Amino acid sequence: MRRTAHAVIGANYGDEGKGLMTDYHVAPAGRAGIVVRCNGGAQAGHTVATPNGRRHVFSHVGSGTLAGAATFLARRFVCHPTLFFKEADALAAAGVAPPPVFVDDRAPVSTLYDILVNQLAERHRGAGRHGSCGMGFGETVERNLDPEFALTVADLQHGAGFLLHRLAAIRDGWVPRRLAALGMPAPDAEAAERLSSDIALQRFVHDALQFRRAVRTARPDVLADYERVVFEGAQGLLLDQARGAFPYVTRSHTGIRNALDVAAEAGIDRLDVTYVTRAYLTRHGAGPLAGELPRQPYAGIEDRTNVPNEFQGTLRFAHLDLDAVEGAVRTDFADTLAWPGIAATLNVAVSCLDQVGQAVTYVEGRMLKTAAPEALAGRLAARLGAGTLYTAWGPTRETVRCRSLEGEH
Repeated sequence: MRRTAHAVIGANYGDEGKGLMTDYHVAPAGRAGIVVRCNGGAQAGHTVATPNGRRHVFSHVGSGTLAGAATFLARRFVCHPTLFFKEADALAAAGVAPPPVFVDDRAPVSTLYDILVNQLAERHRGAGRHGSCGMGFGETVERNLDPEFALTVADLQHGAGFLLHRLAAIRDGWVPRRLAALGMPAPDAEAAERLSSDIALQRFVHDALQFRRAVRTARPDVLADYERVVFEGAQGLLLDQARGAFPYVTRSHTGIRNALDVAAEAGIDRLDVTYVTRAYLTRHGAGPLAGELPRQPYAGIEDRTNVPNEFQGTLRFAHLDLDAVEGAVRTDFADTLAWPGIAATLNVAVSCLDQVGQAVTYVEGRMLKTAAPEALAGRLAARLGAGTLYTAWGPTRETVRCRSLEGEH
């Protein structure tokens, strides 16, 4: 029996509209749907809005939650117990009863010390910052490469004694070693106090044990229990650890590769892959941005999610470069062609079309061009040979238009 799943992948630097498209794809199934987070961690910020005014920025659970869909945190998703409960509390305050959350017990667990090291390192870089969110994601991945200091969801079942011992080892052994490797000076008084706090350590142990009780451990075969499966990517193709502009990348594969891995374990043999981009280009954080503009290009742009912060600064803008988008998408989609036993179709979604007015400016062949918003979306879809084009004219799933392009190319 052939099983099909959807996948939503950001085509740029993140912030493309992955939350909107994940919600769109899974909503028809409601509680019979499940969203798979297969890369990244709680540093994601995927916004979902509903017509009745409900809005949430998803980070640690899937963006299908408002539609009633369950969440599966796959083995390359970095779990952070404290941030998981912060999001759970926010959802509860909004009157949202959380659907089931399943977690692969091979998934790494982030700690308070990973966040501390991440923030110290990024501040130390000064003008040479890498664009980190300051939430410890990359530091968790680095630490978990060393078996002596690794911490996974499976380890949480060993109880408080094991956790206290492992966390003390991370604090007293890993942190000094890591700071030295980064060329960092000794922590200042404030950081040293955070590092030595037994109260903070015990609070994290409490959160970690509560996290283990709040979720259900499972492997990818749990996806067979759901009618609709949607893989929700985090960040974007231009931040991929192997294909982005190092060091301004994230420590994960941001394209389809992780979804293919989970799909193979789950017995899924077909993926409908939707690559998402805004009608213009954004980047939140340090790193190259070709053709960067001094200000937002359209008066109608409104972004309540990407507020300025210490580590990523303000949202940056450029015109969308169709050549760059096509190159990144084709490179990523080639992974599906090389993957045995899984067939894939390529689709395109263009979001924020309601924000650009009657005409949108873009780059093609190194030249600035102008077109109606729908024409821009159609041009990109035609270049990629997409099977389906989704155009989003607002922040909710009801504003998404779907157009089949089969036979038009």
